[in-house]
Amino acid sequence: MHGPLTILPLRVSGLGFVKGDKSLLDGVSFDLRHGERSVILGPNGAGKSLTLRLCHGLLKPNSGRIDWNGQAAAEGRRSHAMVFQRPVLLRRSAAANLTHALSLLDLPRRERKERARAALERFGLTELADRPARVLSGGEQQRLALARAWALRPQVLFLDEPTAALDPAATKAIEDAIQTFHREGVKIVMTTHDLGQAKRIADEVLFLHQGRLLEQTPAEEFFKAPRSPEAAAFLTGDLLW
Repeated sequence: MHGPLTILPLRVSGLGFVKGDKSLLDGVSFDLRHGERSVILGPNGAGKSLTLRLCHGLLKPNSGRIDWNGQAAAEGRRSHAMVFQRPVLLRRSAAANLTHALSLLDLPRRERKERARAALERFGLTELADRPARVLSGGEQQRLALARAWALRPQVLFLDEPTAALDPAATKAIEDAIQTFHREGVKIVMTTHDLGQAKRIADEVLFLHQGRLLEQTPAEEFFKAPRSPEAAAFLTGDLLW
């Protein structure tokens, strides 16, 4: 489905990001490899979403490097996709949102339509294909964003709080969709504020606090015995500043 994995591992080295006179990320370094679902946790303002945007190439760091299997970030851009907390959808039908994204890959029209059809079917959206994307429910819009990402056949999928505004039923549908990507060999890198969700999904946890990466730990170990006092406080619900 998604072809040979050529852009992993992702290696982030000494990543720094400054806005105005405030350092939002400071010396963040980690490696992400194929197979593990990586969940980034931390309190508000820790730098979770910022880290995803930098890795996806939406922003440029002030310092440090982002390398995809030895390639600069821009060279691997077409091999990863990102889904946001609030889906970015065009004022078009659900199907047209998919075919427009696929048109950027210079695919033949017939292949664009076939990929769009398959993606809508895969994520239970076939009956909504002709409906304007922006009138869909929040859960349907998020599934459409995931279907659009799936149609692009990424090797890595970044997910930024994908269920933050959804009810439990819609959240389950999105988690099922995430598992679809995982089963098909796509690397999952996700932020969430929901610890229950992190326990259900994560194979490893990256814990950020005040723009620094304090630990990268197997999920089972993180939730049982976090290595940093800040992570331990976070798991017990203590406020971190």
